[in-house]
Amino acid sequence: MMKINNFLGLKDFQKIIIENEKIELDESLLSRVDTSFQFLKEFSKNKVIYGVNTGFGPMAQFKISDEDTHQLQYNLIRSHSSGIGNPLPAQEVKACMLARMNTLSLGNSGVHQSVIYLLQELINRDITPLIFEHGGVGASGDLVQLAHLALVLIGEGEVFYKGERKSTKDVFETEGLEPIKVEIREGLALMNGTSVMSGIGIVNAYKANQLTDISIRLSCAINEIVQAYDDHFSEALNATKRHYGQQKVAERMRAHLADSKLIRKREDHLYTHFEEQEKVFKEKVQEYYSLRCVPQILGPVLDTLEYTEKVLENEINSANDNPIINVEDQHVYHGGNFHGDYISLEMDKLKIVVTKLTMLAERQLNYLLNSKINEILPPFVNLGKLGFNFGMQGVQFTATSTTAESQMLSNSMYVHSIPNNNDNQDIVSMGTNAAVICRKVIENAFEVLAIEAITIIQAIEYLGFQDKISSSTKELYDDIRKIIPAFSSDMIMYPYLEEVKKYLKTM
Repeated sequence: MMKINNFLGLKDFQKIIIENEKIELDESLLSRVDTSFQFLKEFSKNKVIYGVNTGFGPMAQFKISDEDTHQLQYNLIRSHSSGIGNPLPAQEVKACMLARMNTLSLGNSGVHQSVIYLLQELINRDITPLIFEHGGVGASGDLVQLAHLALVLIGEGEVFYKGERKSTKDVFETEGLEPIKVEIREGLALMNGTSVMSGIGIVNAYKANQLTDISIRLSCAINEIVQAYDDHFSEALNATKRHYGQQKVAERMRAHLADSKLIRKREDHLYTHFEEQEKVFKEKVQEYYSLRCVPQILGPVLDTLEYTEKVLENEINSANDNPIINVEDQHVYHGGNFHGDYISLEMDKLKIVVTKLTMLAERQLNYLLNSKINEILPPFVNLGKLGFNFGMQGVQFTATSTTAESQMLSNSMYVHSIPNNNDNQDIVSMGTNAAVICRKVIENAFEVLAIEAITIIQAIEYLGFQDKISSSTKELYDDIRKIIPAFSSDMIMYPYLEEVKKYLKTM
């Protein structure tokens, strides 16, 4: 059980979202929420406070009578529950709920404690609100998607419960849960914020970390297959370039390859002697870029990912609605903390580097499949009869087309603002779109890496290197061999691709 107080790190999210750890609310958190609520309740009397006694957006100039203020919040939630498309995956919705609970718990939103309690219960009981991919423009936050969350909190809409899509009302009755009752501005407080794009972003960052680790391991394995020299990932070479990510990737490569019997020392082969009359060297002097430049290519991926995680952590621990309640100043500030540009830009950057990682995998795959450039393997790593069997020929088409899709999807959402809301929202972030597209690029990367991984294992099989590869690569070899046996005859590949993709997601 994790006690929640005020700051949640990404590792905390991982424990709750990925490992299903339950959460408990700290008393100081609940006290902070109540203090904010009581202050707003008193402060808002006889004052014009946006979203408390005014209309919303371009209709903020319309005063709402006291008897209609509660109904106003319900109207907002119901009218904006207008998403469409595929439902968001359960992990992303859970991350969204946790992010929303955390920001509302900071005491800058003036919500009633019941909101925090109910979010805690939904998270702990794995009740997943139905939230759609399409709807938000990421300016007043994730208005449409968060409306679907708010809809569930008032006991309406739909949820996923024990593998089924059900009405919220029925599930609440089964679980003995009570919907919240709007007190002051619970509707707007729930909807005005960046918690959906942040929740998706957190899951994206977790998976991008997995992809980076996998890509490093596969890159190491290919260097073993070709019996590469070790200087391109050496500490001495990489220390001459002052980038943390590059140096870290090289360090990880050295750790993975520490006990390999295949990696060679340049001084043992090319720095000893050569015959002056030689016109063509027998030993290959350098490898192709996709093998030799791994630290320089994956280094920016690592650096970008690290900064993205920092931005995400800042966002989920910030007040990101409007207006902002400040008990200490005894004031209510109106502004735009709900704007999603920080997350939108990071999701664009993350999908770009994941696409580059995918491109690296596709080029490494091509190197293995093209016997004319690797000069050690049969065409398409075909362990059967050349001309009669096809080896990995068919799956290369899948890897190439999937990589091409990611290249196209890597165009920026951050710069694709479209004014709307009667031009009140005249510049928007498109942050949720950016996060959803980033997720698609990440899924594509797992598919291409799965194809590359199978090809690597087949190449090790052909060369008979099972007893010479590093222990890290041997673990990968053994695990994938449990999924797909060595094959020389042609097989239906798609079930194996799916299983290897699932395996990579557990690494």
